Amino acid sequence: MIARYSPPDIAAIWSEEAKMQRWLEIELAAVEARVKLGEVPEQDFAVIKKKARFEVERILEIEKTTKHDVIAFLTNVAEHVGAESRHIHQGMTSSDVLDTALSMQMRDAGNIILADIERLIKVLAKRAKAFKYTLQIGRTHGVHAEPITFGLKLALWYEEMKRNRERLKRAIDVISVGKISGAVGTYEHLSPKVEEYVCKKLGLKPDAISTQIVQRDRHAEYLCTLAVIASSIEKFSVECRHLQRTEVLEAEEFFSEGQKGSSAMPHKRNPITFERLSGLARVIRANALAGLENVALWHERDISHSSVERVVMPDSTIALCYIIRQFSDAVEKLLVYPERMFKNFDSSYGLISSQSIMLALTAKGLTREVAYKLVQRNAMQCWREKVHLKTLVLNDADIRAHLSEKEVEQLFSAEALMKKLKKNVDYIFRRVGLGK
Repeated sequence: MIARYSPPDIAAIWSEEAKMQRWLEIELAAVEARVKLGEVPEQDFAVIKKKARFEVERILEIEKTTKHDVIAFLTNVAEHVGAESRHIHQGMTSSDVLDTALSMQMRDAGNIILADIERLIKVLAKRAKAFKYTLQIGRTHGVHAEPITFGLKLALWYEEMKRNRERLKRAIDVISVGKISGAVGTYEHLSPKVEEYVCKKLGLKPDAISTQIVQRDRHAEYLCTLAVIASSIEKFSVECRHLQRTEVLEAEEFFSEGQKGSSAMPHKRNPITFERLSGLARVIRANALAGLENVALWHERDISHSSVERVVMPDSTIALCYIIRQFSDAVEKLLVYPERMFKNFDSSYGLISSQSIMLALTAKGLTREVAYKLVQRNAMQCWREKVHLKTLVLNDADIRAHLSEKEVEQLFSAEALMKKLKKNVDYIFRRVGLGK
């Protein structure tokens, strides 16, 4: 088993207390920058640092009158600081604080999700190696195709999550910008050096150019990245749901002692976790669309994006964190049934060898069209009559004119199949970084 994971609370990032604490950090850093520029006396800054604090309840009370959250915040801080509070927020606009703080929140939430992805990658790697050579039928359109292994399926998810990890790193980098550039982004009443100082102190980059706000294409890219990751989790979950169908039952969600699957049917063991993850992925994708709608704002800024982000940013990051953690746990405890995989593999009467026969015939000099026709007519008879394809091929004079009995037997040999499959599985595992 993978070592137990004690995840941080991503919801705490989005609390009012945490948000306003970031506001205060930004305001204090801006004053400190102006001290270094000789614009604020050091003794005044000492008073501000010592006295600056806030109470969420008091801010909410003031906001009932001001109808403006940042003004309410500044009023509350000023109540504690006194006359020296005149240096706070000087030359700044509300979005300097709001957008810089939001970038910090998105960055910090993204880093928690990154850690969760790292854990999932490790879980998938461990289980992929465990089932590296577990024979399973590959299905296209839900119909038997050619052999794979269950380890290959898990390795595919492993590689996809590695791509998601890189996507999220890029999205975090894109959003890790701040702006302290004033009402329309022109630094009319403060030096750009203040912005440089604040951003460096907070672990952000200064936005190269802004209006009153950081441009929302950054936020849209971040939300779309979360949606892509959620879509991957749904993709994996849908596959697990398919594999748990009674007619398939090659893998099954863990069913704990005392768990019940239905109020009506005591026998039920349903893939409820994977279904829940599929549902939440839809919410995250819908939120990404809201983020795209936020890109187009009036002139240098309007406020239509703000109310949206107060919902979609916490909801999307918390939901994605949840579904990654839930999926990691579910895969770690997934019940896998190799015997059922082999039974299902063997249930299509050898049809999975159809391409091997066709290629063997073309190697003997037949055109692809002729070879295809010869094999297909036997395959269709196999479907209709439920007779093993090998039996039909051995009795087909047109095919036997080109392939000996020994050659046909070899084409259907399980040992020959596994020998070739193992070699190719080893190659793929090495390519994705799961083997030597």
